Amino acid sequence: MTEAGCLMLEYSTRLLFRPKTAEQRFLPEGPYPCGDGRLSWVSIQHGTDQTAGSLNLLDLAAGTNRNIPLPGRPGFAFPTNRDGEFVIGLEREVGLFRIEDATWTPLTESLETDVDNTIINDGVVFTGGLVFGCKDPEFTEPKAGLYLWRRSDGKTIKLRHDQICSNGKVVFGDGDTVTLLDIDTPTKQVVHYSLNVATGERSEPEVIVDLTARVDFPDDFPDGMIATPDGQSVIIAFYHPEKTGPVDFGTARQYSLADGSLEAVWTVEKSPRVTCPQLVRLDGSVKLILTTADEGMTPEQQARHTNAGCLFIADTDFDDVPDTPMFNVPE
Repeated sequence: MTEAGCLMLEYSTRLLFRPKTAEQRFLPEGPYPCGDGRLSWVSIQHGTDQTAGSLNLLDLAAGTNRNIPLPGRPGFAFPTNRDGEFVIGLEREVGLFRIEDATWTPLTESLETDVDNTIINDGVVFTGGLVFGCKDPEFTEPKAGLYLWRRSDGKTIKLRHDQICSNGKVVFGDGDTVTLLDIDTPTKQVVHYSLNVATGERSEPEVIVDLTARVDFPDDFPDGMIATPDGQSVIIAFYHPEKTGPVDFGTARQYSLADGSLEAVWTVEKSPRVTCPQLVRLDGSVKLILTTADEGMTPEQQARHTNAGCLFIADTDFDDVPDTPMFNVPE
């Protein structure tokens, strides 16, 4: 359904953290709670022609950030049950990265060997393992894979081979069969799968939130996504490339999974390329954290969008936060 005429909650955001360097502001994504009042996030790529990024640890109370260079471009990073170790999708591998000595231990073989120029992008951790996808950095060819890494045997299973930019993901459930929500960004749709973890098989996709008919901002694209605490809705970050004209702000939007209706909007001033949302508990209430990017902006756009590449925080009406599990390292 369209968003015209919808009744909804509206929130403004405020600046939470401004990364110190242009490299770190290029493409922040993947905010995730990692204990002790900290939030991890990744800088996927440190510039248009760069082939490396970084892991970041932000102290939410102090506003200080630790930047850890990585030997490639990370698509996602999640804390593990081992202190100082993260599971990261890096280029075409998933592995364990130990911060103190930069040790990299692969959990998968090199992926996407049957296609050229794809890298791992977004992912989600759940009790059965990981679901993650890849992207074509040129955003043109439907050649990127969607994968299940299965905890029970460490096997990597390809679920799809025809995505362009595999982005926001949510998993509901923890048994042999779970529900997977997924976004392939250019489609502007959230699709639903039934995923049998034991057999590595998925159902045919069913569209549950269709964003193709939006009338207010038809040129922006859905990026990262999380579930609301009650599991009845999703919050989606929207990336606006400004192909057909300038905009002054970016947004994250909450949609009902029951009927696709718009329920809430968070506005991000002077930063239209919103990449990922996350809900955290801070100072006794639940806040929404948003990452944004200045990827691909011209000098004129950067001068106009002075908050591009920063992290933002906003109020919510939630009483709780959704499940954000750590990744348990296989024994």
